[in-house]
Amino acid sequence: MTASRNAPDAMSSGPVRRLNGMTDSTQTPTTVSNIGVMMFSVADQDSARDFYIEKLGFELRGDDHFGEHGEMRWLEVAPPGSTARLALNPPMGGQPGGSAIGVETADVLGEHARLKAIGLDVGAEPQRMPGAPLMFSVDDPDGNHIWVVEAPPAA
Repeated sequence: MTASRNAPDAMSSGPVRRLNGMTDSTQTPTTVSNIGVMMFSVADQDSARDFYIEKLGFELRGDDHFGEHGEMRWLEVAPPGSTARLALNPPMGGQPGGSAIGVETADVLGEHARLKAIGLDVGAEPQRMPGAPLMFSVDDPDGNHIWVVEAPPAA
């Protein structure tokens, strides 16, 4: 069974907007229904937490120590109201950075202006490519890419 191009999405109040050729699947349907957490590797969890909360306006969703002596730490942040979370983890066997996520907003231009006004390097002005929504990117201090994308209009 293939999903309708305008099927309602559990995470939004409107239809899902899909880009032609990018989301058509021939695979057997899965029981997985949601992306719960994305993980970025970061050099310093406290600095990363501060960036996402103080600069991007995310909320702290969890800051827990675990392991036999509490030597490990699980740190999660998320945009207000989001069910998906972003875990900020120390690097495991490599350098931090290099991952990417997309976040949605109804006001790409306003968010670009807000981030620029607080001194973040937001690069070029937001751009719209044929068949894609308006978007721009910003990097966190560890080189992870955050794509700020225009949310599909509500139906």
